[in-house]
Amino acid sequence: MPNYPAKIGPYRCGKNQPLLWIAGPCVLENQRLTLEIAEELARVAKLLDLQLIFKASFDKANRTSSGAYRGPGLNEGLQLLATIKKTTGLLLTTDIHEPAQAAAAGEVCDLLQIPAFLARQTDLLVEAAKTGKAVNVKKAQFMSPADMQHVVTKLTDAGCENILLCERGTFFGYGRLVNDMRAIPEMQALGVPVVFDATHSVQEPGGLGGATGGNRAMVEPLARAAMALGAEGLFCETHPDPDRSPSDGANMLPLGEIENVMRRLLAIRQATINLEETHCE
Repeated sequence: MPNYPAKIGPYRCGKNQPLLWIAGPCVLENQRLTLEIAEELARVAKLLDLQLIFKASFDKANRTSSGAYRGPGLNEGLQLLATIKKTTGLLLTTDIHEPAQAAAAGEVCDLLQIPAFLARQTDLLVEAAKTGKAVNVKKAQFMSPADMQHVVTKLTDAGCENILLCERGTFFGYGRLVNDMRAIPEMQALGVPVVFDATHSVQEPGGLGGATGGNRAMVEPLARAAMALGAEGLFCETHPDPDRSPSDGANMLPLGEIENVMRRLLAIRQATINLEETHCE
């Protein structure tokens, strides 16, 4: 059985634990911008007593267009992430897309993320488990919450003890995602913490023709629902100027709005905890 709460370095993700906050830009651009984002997120996390894991991708291997910016690549990207960790002290996560990337990413990152499209890839899950690091698997847009039991089993059979599952929307026809919020308690019933991905949930795949669109106005409403349902973690991507982000800008939160958004979400989370405690008395 996996650990509950899950352990990621000094952090614990689960019921009665501080919220785990996974946040950062969609893709690595340059050191100056990445450090700017990381330092602001670190400030907000300290102010609000959040467990922050900084997220950025070294390669976006699933871009809509072959000409879209993908990132600096494995070696340069991991070097940049290592610099961010050394400078800020933040814990890190990044996506891996191929089994061969797992070991190198595990040397730098504290949490490995499996993209939604790859949630069923057994070899990728096994290699991620072999690193000994915690693993966060995004539920594929075409999978049911119950299907994620097989993901948990693959990881535990390969030796992974600290597993997170992430809800990030389900295909609803062409170019549209919806969230079935029942997925949160249903995946929690598998014995693992659940993270809600508020920004990818509002994607509109292929909505811009050669790129993915989105509706960032719906990020906070969906995140509020997730907090009320007891999600143990929140994933959100952010950028100082989302409309200029080379990836997923349409569904990212502006960095300058992050603190106020998180204050409102934490208020809902605390109200939910208070109601549960009152119910148990």
